[in-house]
Amino acid sequence: MTRIACLYVPMFPLAARLRSEPELLSEALAIVEGNGSTAHLVAATRRARTKGIRAGMTLAQARSILPKLIARARDAECERTAQEALLEVAETFSPRVEDAGDGFVFIDVSGMGRHFASEKDLGDAALRACDNIGLPARFGLAASKLAARVAAEQPKSPTIVDAGHEAEFLAPLPLARLTPQLDAASTLQRWGISSIGELAQLPESEIAARLGELGRELHYAARGVDPRPLIPRALPPEFREGMELEWPLVALEPFLFIASNALDRLSKRMEFQGFACKRLELTMTLEPDGYHARAIDLPAPTRDTKTMLTLLRLDLEKSPPGAAVVGFSLVAHPERPRRAQLSLFGPAALSPEKLATTIARLVSILGEDRVGMPMSVDGHLPERYAIGNFAPLPPPDMKRKPRKSGGLAAVRVFRPPIPVEVTTDDKQIMSIHGEGDLSGSVRTSSGPWPIEAEWWTENPAAREYWDVELDKGGIYRVYEGPKDAGWFVDARYE
Repeated sequence: MTRIACLYVPMFPLAARLRSEPELLSEALAIVEGNGSTAHLVAATRRARTKGIRAGMTLAQARSILPKLIARARDAECERTAQEALLEVAETFSPRVEDAGDGFVFIDVSGMGRHFASEKDLGDAALRACDNIGLPARFGLAASKLAARVAAEQPKSPTIVDAGHEAEFLAPLPLARLTPQLDAASTLQRWGISSIGELAQLPESEIAARLGELGRELHYAARGVDPRPLIPRALPPEFREGMELEWPLVALEPFLFIASNALDRLSKRMEFQGFACKRLELTMTLEPDGYHARAIDLPAPTRDTKTMLTLLRLDLEKSPPGAAVVGFSLVAHPERPRRAQLSLFGPAALSPEKLATTIARLVSILGEDRVGMPMSVDGHLPERYAIGNFAPLPPPDMKRKPRKSGGLAAVRVFRPPIPVEVTTDDKQIMSIHGEGDLSGSVRTSSGPWPIEAEWWTENPAAREYWDVELDKGGIYRVYEGPKDAGWFVDARYE
C-alpha cells in the first residue's frame, strides 16, 4: 500500500531568511519582493502581523503602519539552501524523496510502519527533525501526493488521512485546495460548484468535455486519485550554504561571524546524511562586481564548525579578497568521516579535527609545499621521494599483541650525501676519510650492489652501493658515483 508524506514549510521565504538570521525571529520583519514602487510584502513575522502588516501590502503601506518595520529582500540563495536542508531531512526517513519546490517535499514512506509505532509518531519525528534545522514545518500523510499536500497545509499537524478515505477528506474543502494556481476555479464557481466533493460527484466525461484534459485531471484529484507518481530526486554531490548581505563587509571578523552560522548549518546537514567535509569551497561576491573564489582541502573529513572556521580564517588572512564582500556561498564536498578508535576509559585516540587545524596552521607558516608526509616514488634511486597530504591510515579495529621480530634497522638518510675519500684494496673498502665520525678503518663491508637508473637521459645514474662498519662503531651506506664522481655517504643505520 502506497503512503505518501508531505513536509510543508509555511511562509517559506520568511522561514528561509530566519534560518539564516535567527536573531530576527522576535523582530517585526517582512520579506519584500520587487523594487521601487512595485516592492510588495510576501510574508511577515508574528510580531509584524499583530501590528497589522499583511502579505500583499506595498512596502510604503507597511511602513506607514509600522515605521520600524525591518524589511529584507527575498534571498534566492537562502531559499535554495533551505530547500536543500528540508530535502535532506526527508531523506533521513526514506530514500525516495521528491522536490516539489518552495517549502514542499514529498516522501514515499511505504513500509515505514515497522520503524514507528504509528504514522503519527512518524509525523512527530519528521517535525522534530525540521525544527532541529530551523525550519518550522507541517506534516501530512495520505495515499496520494495531492491529499498529502492538502493535509500538510492544515493548521493541525501532523494530519493523517487513512488509506481509502482521501475523497472523504477532500470533499468539504474549497476548490482552490486542489492546486493554488487553479485557472478553472471561476468557471466551476459559475456552475455552482464550490467544494471538491461537489466536483467529484459530477460525471468525469462531462467535466472533460467542457474543460478538456485539465478538467479530467481535476476530477481525478477531487476523487483522491493522483495519476502522477512520486519522482525521486538524485542525491546532490555537495552541500551548499550562503546568503546575500544587507551591507558590504570590509573586515574579516564580521564576515567570519556570519560565515560561522552558515558552517554550522552545513555541519548539521552533513550529520543528517552521515557525511563530513573533506573539501570546503568559498565564493565571495565583491563590490561593485566580481567574485573571489578559494578552496580548502581538509587533511581529514570533519563536521567541527570551529575547525572549519579556523581554516577559513587562516586562508583569508593569508590571501584576503581585496574588496568589500556583499554575498557569499560555502560548498562542502562530503566524504565519510574517518573512523576513530574508541576507548573504554578515555576519549577517542584519533582527533581528525585537531589534526586538520594543526596542519592548517603549519601550512600558513611554512607554505603548502613544505607540509605533508613523505611518500616513496617508483624508481631505483633511494633518495627519490615525494611529499603528499598528511593522511595517516585509521587505527585498526582492535589492538593486536606485538609479535617477535628480528629487529629491523632504521636508516637515517643524509641529504645531500656527504662526500668522503675511500681506500680500496682488491675492490674491497679498507678505510673511509671524512668529517667528524665519518673516518676510520672498515671492520666489515658488504657489496657492491649496482644501481642503474634513467639511462635514457643525458645524466644517467650508475652507482655501486656498499654497507660498511667502522672499527670505532657505526654502520654506513656508501656509494661510488659514475665517471670518477667520487664516493659519498648517504645514510647511517640506527
